[in-house]
Amino acid sequence: MTENKKAGSAICGICPRRCHLHPGQYGFCRARKNESGLITCDNYGRIVSLALDPIEKKPLKHFRPGSMILSAGSYGCNLLCPFCQNHRLSMASREDIPWEYISPDKITETAQNLKDRGNIGVAFTYNEPLISYEYVYDCSISLKKKSMSPVLVTNGYICEDPLKKLLPLIDAMNIDLKAFTKGFYYKIGGDLETVKRSIMLASEFCHIEITTLVIPGMNDSHDEMEKMSSWLAGIDKDIPLHVSRFFPRYEMSYKDPTPVKSIYELADTARKHLKYVHTGNC
Repeated sequence: MTENKKAGSAICGICPRRCHLHPGQYGFCRARKNESGLITCDNYGRIVSLALDPIEKKPLKHFRPGSMILSAGSYGCNLLCPFCQNHRLSMASREDIPWEYISPDKITETAQNLKDRGNIGVAFTYNEPLISYEYVYDCSISLKKKSMSPVLVTNGYICEDPLKKLLPLIDAMNIDLKAFTKGFYYKIGGDLETVKRSIMLASEFCHIEITTLVIPGMNDSHDEMEKMSSWLAGIDKDIPLHVSRFFPRYEMSYKDPTPVKSIYELADTARKHLKYVHTGNC
């Protein structure tokens, strides 16, 4: 995932930021680093949070409902959302938060040991898992060998080539489609078209569900929801959409929560196009 340059500098090829890093320098995500001219996954196996959750909590309501899944997360993210609901992990770096190293084989063993509690695999979640690309890839291989399910909860902001390499190993994904305007994604340092492409690619390989966190005055118009749900239906009207309520967090702690009525009304708008629309945090 690197392009070597002169004087030991290198370009990270995981996400469209394509951070140009000098030896010892970390990327924007705080999880990838130039080590002697090679881009490495510095948070490889550094697990910050590990919990056994209902699959519906990811949220994945249409993938093996009623089962449990071991949820694992590290630190860092390649977007900068001022409304982040999990900023203590996503906005952290290696020095900011306690972590424990868990190898791919060990996390697979842990997942297997929880099968009697209904566990079906491992969900890479909490922070942005794809910045830990090599770890997710290695864990997915290990899990598949033991007939366990690798699951991703991701913002979908990843380059096409690494995503294509990973997708055949993934059983299910929840992709965070944060809004349906280029302006919104510009403000958080991302790109709408990249996320749309990720959704289209993922739909060809695995089960996918979409989550949109609705923030008052930012992405809560019925026109935007109409366009988003219509576009998703153009891929597959059976793609589940989770319309989720915002609560004040991080740099937007001053803002009021999304009115419950708005969530229900926007969900009704989406149901004009999509078969499965769920409301969250209401």
